[in-house]
Amino acid sequence: MSTNTLSHVLHHNEPVLIKLLVLGVASVGKSSLLFRFIDQQWLPEGEKNPTIGVDTWVHKFDVKGKKVVLNIWDTAGDERLRAITSSYYRGTQGIILVYDVTNRSSFEAIAWWFAERGKYVPELAVKMIVGNKSDKSQTRQVSAAEGAAYAARMGCLFIESSAKTAVGVRETFRDVVEHILLNRAVIK
Repeated sequence: MSTNTLSHVLHHNEPVLIKLLVLGVASVGKSSLLFRFIDQQWLPEGEKNPTIGVDTWVHKFDVKGKKVVLNIWDTAGDERLRAITSSYYRGTQGIILVYDVTNRSSFEAIAWWFAERGKYVPELAVKMIVGNKSDKSQTRQVSAAEGAAYAARMGCLFIESSAKTAVGVRETFRDVVEHILLNRAVIK
């Protein structure tokens, strides 16, 4: 992709509307990542309620001078509610698959979410795997290298983050949006 093509996309004045879907099992910190990104705050685990169904967030965001309006769908990770999320995939341009670095089973569940995504979302949708709770190094069960290697095999972007400390949070959304804008430039 040439810089000129991206520059062409980024110089239009109207905001770009982008739909993102955030997936992962319960308690990996999906809502915490969003709360940190949008409100720059972190709520301790005892102060949060689990997502039931889906929460939607709208956030205006600047990426390299381009105005972007993110429509972010935060899905419930509870297995009982997974079946209802298939309708949420429609129109999604980016998927953020989140696991907890201190919970190996949440990492292993990414494969299920990835397969589910494949049923409903075009291959051109940008995918990022996020290893959340990286601040909990003492109880880590999944290394950054293992997460990155899996993401590479699946053709996804990868980052580790901590909603608690804000490490990697803004970069997660910025990187996904930049890749979506690049995809749009290639398609046009």
